[in-house]
Order: sequence, then C-alpha cells, then structure tokens
Amino acid sequence: MEYQSGQANAVSGMAVHDDCKLKFVELKTKRIYRFIVFKIEDQQVVVEKLGSPEETYEDFTNSLPANECRYAVFDFDFITDEKCQKSKIFFIAWSPDTSRVRSKMVYASSKDRFKRELDGIQVELQATDPSEMSLDIVKARAI
Repeated sequence: MEYQSGQANAVSGMAVHDDCKLKFVELKTKRIYRFIVFKIEDQQVVVEKLGSPEETYEDFTNSLPANECRYAVFDFDFITDEKCQKSKIFFIAWSPDTSRVRSKMVYASSKDRFKRELDGIQVELQATDPSEMSLDIVKARAI
C-alpha cells in the first residue's frame, strides 16, 4: 500500500492518521525514535512529537503537557538481573487530573481502539500524575 500523507483510518468515530502507525513501526523495527507523543486533534489521532534515540525518559516525560491528555509510546531499554539487554515498548495514557473532563472522556473512550492500531505494545501504563509513571514504576513493569 502506498503511503499518502493526510490519509486516516476511521476508528469508530475517531480517525487515526496513517502517520501514527508508520512512525510506530519505525520505532519498533528501526528504533529511530525513543518515543512518540500522540494527540487528538479535530477528531483524529495525530503525531505531536518524535523523540530521537538519544533522548532520555526525563526528556519524554517533560514533553507531555501538564494540563492536557496525550497518548504516548516509549521504547524502554533495560538490563535484566541476568545481565541481558532488553527493551519493551510502553503505551502510556496520560490523563492529568487538571485536564478538561471532556478531553479525559475522549481520550479514555478512544484509547483501546487506538492501542489496537499499534501492533507491538508490550506494557500499558495509565497516569494522571507524573509520579504514576516514574522511572522506578516503568522499570518495575518492564521486568
């Protein structure tokens, strides 16, 4: 299938821009991004920010708006107790308490459908506060 910019797949009322899946596949297979932040805009999920492989988890969390919901994926590298290098792809549903109720409802109702579009998610985290997605929590969930 040829990629066309601007094309979107309807996901039960919420469209998912083709770019979302394309960038996710690049993160998963080519590892050219550390993270991707998605936002819902005009009834469509679009890519808001791409994090380069050099960026850290702190760079990622700093890129999430304090008062607005977002979806994100983060490619988390870690070393197991057996000293094996591994990585897991996290899906993070960011829904801060301070965001608008309508926004929280839209993100919550579209989350599962959007997540299904991204084949390869290994761990899901939901966070309403930065402490709920601290690096310690991510490490614990990765193992």
